[in-house]
Amino acid sequence: MVTTKTSLWQKMSKIFVNIYYWAFVLHLFPNDFEVVVYEGVIREKPSSKQEARQFLKDYSGKQAATVGSVLVTNLKTGLRKGDSDRVEIHFNEIPDEVIEKLVDEGTTLYVAGGLIIEHPLIFPYVKEVVGTTDSVMGLPKDLTEKLLKAVL
Repeated sequence: MVTTKTSLWQKMSKIFVNIYYWAFVLHLFPNDFEVVVYEGVIREKPSSKQEARQFLKDYSGKQAATVGSVLVTNLKTGLRKGDSDRVEIHFNEIPDEVIEKLVDEGTTLYVAGGLIIEHPLIFPYVKEVVGTTDSVMGLPKDLTEKLLKAVL
């Protein structure tokens, strides 16, 4: 009976370690490797509220794109697969008062290009998303699943 408990505990530990590792890899890398591209210029996190404000004003009535990447490694075989995903976001005109509220809130300082399309203040001004929202948010699920399958 002790052997069964130990064996079960070992199996559970291995499963939890694997889940922890994959969660670490999948959450660390995509967030670090996502940028916004606006008129051919790469934008990372705004360095100030003034820069965040300008980014949002630039997007108003225009479009921007997010580019993110995913790298998956099979720890047993060492096989690595990676790829990138691009999403275009088209905006309606964004009122100045909405931009000011977003900037004052401060959240825009912590995301690439100051862009948070799922935020309740900005969402009504998103005209079209060509791609998936999960990719804009930092983890393209379909791409990640494809890469996971490719390394198994």
